[in-house]
Amino acid sequence: MAEQTTIAAIDLGSNSFHCQIARVDGDQVFPLDSLREPVRLGAGLDPDKCLDEASQERAIACLARFGERLRGLDRQAVRAVGTNTLRVAKNARSFLRRARTALGFPIEVVAGREEARLIYLGVSHSLPASREKRLVVDIGGGSTECIIGTGYKPLRLESLFMGCVSYTLRFFGDGHISKGAMKAAEIAARAELEPIVGQFIHGNWQHAVGSSGTVRSIAEILQLAGYGEGAITRDALGRLRSQLIRAGHADQLELPGLRPDRRPVLAGGLAILQAVLDELQIETMTLATGAMRQGILHDMLGRFHHHDMRDVTVAQFMQRYHVDARQARRVAACALALYDKLATETDETAPRLLGWAAKLHEIGIPVAYSGYHKHSAYIISNADMPGFSRDEQERLALLVRSHRRSLKKSSLEWPEPDRPLVLALRLAALLCRARRDSRLPALDVRVQNGRLRLAFDSDWLAANPLTAAALREEMAEWARIGHDLRVPGLDELTAVSVREPALAS
Repeated sequence: MAEQTTIAAIDLGSNSFHCQIARVDGDQVFPLDSLREPVRLGAGLDPDKCLDEASQERAIACLARFGERLRGLDRQAVRAVGTNTLRVAKNARSFLRRARTALGFPIEVVAGREEARLIYLGVSHSLPASREKRLVVDIGGGSTECIIGTGYKPLRLESLFMGCVSYTLRFFGDGHISKGAMKAAEIAARAELEPIVGQFIHGNWQHAVGSSGTVRSIAEILQLAGYGEGAITRDALGRLRSQLIRAGHADQLELPGLRPDRRPVLAGGLAILQAVLDELQIETMTLATGAMRQGILHDMLGRFHHHDMRDVTVAQFMQRYHVDARQARRVAACALALYDKLATETDETAPRLLGWAAKLHEIGIPVAYSGYHKHSAYIISNADMPGFSRDEQERLALLVRSHRRSLKKSSLEWPEPDRPLVLALRLAALLCRARRDSRLPALDVRVQNGRLRLAFDSDWLAANPLTAAALREEMAEWARIGHDLRVPGLDELTAVSVREPALAS
């Protein structure tokens, strides 16, 4: 990835959208500009988990404004990330098409634990260097992330399905704040936390830190009310809780430091934070200035400097699933060489995607050799893969699922640019089937009038009848889905192989 001097991160949260622009200087990023709008995308989810038109329009208008500020930046210099609401919305795909057009840059949706990783990356870069274990809690609009880490390295990552917007709608939807509603919200949050308490309770970390809007807003209110010195304690939070209940309604909340856009979702966020402090036995939580958008910037910086978390993840998966590393490297090298001949358009991301697919295409073998390409694709689709977006995982899964056997079903799901990738990976797996280091034949690739012609050396084809037979089957597979793939010389070899047994008899 080419290095950039100015980069931007966009966080499409369930409550607010953020845009952070920074200057790159060596291994550091320095903020240049920031934009924030309270879109409340999560409030637009209807009972069927579809985004309503009003919330979509708010989001599109916001992204158009962000897009104006980002105009002129290179595509590789901007990374936009969607979180919980876009993970659960059934019509997210259609919305994202409109959103990408408005913003002018791609938008990726990340899994919950990947969101947690990016949050920790942003928080850890905003804190003093320390070897102690830190608990980081981020209460967003639709999800809450809990992370334990040391230095810049996260050790445990969890994303819980509760946020200030979703809990406000669920327990305080009419704006009324009662003792009963607050108690019900806290009990629901504690139930959500229960499965992770054993790993995240005090004793597993030395310092608790909160990040992002909900925690920052509550910390500011507590300080201005004289309940603390910028930190959050159980006692201070209990006093604020009592104030909300006495007010009785969100519209009646008059608290120093409370922004108008934060007022409607404060009750839901406070209930979650109270449950977090109680369940994880947190006496004091301090505030971090870093958040996910800063984490995105640092993650981009790592990619520029060839410290890509995706490479680390692929290596870990290869080790976890006992992949034959030498075979993976053979297939990767062959696939990349073939793609270089097959590609008709420039796509900077495609070679990296193909390399990762080649390294992961056999991870399903430990499950069962029969249909291992399907097992591999299932693992890639459903596993937590730090550094990868959901779209990247789905593209990888499609490539891996399509690298052998029938093309009929999988071909319907291919985006047009992925067809050369599929062919390159299939041919590489076929040509490297012997699983030994050997010199591959010279190959001439030509595309004429929509027909793809792969010309191998005729002597090499004659000396490798098993590969020739496999190439013949490959031609038939592509023909079945309407693609004209030709390998000159195979018909002649077929005729010879048919005559030889007759002569021998």
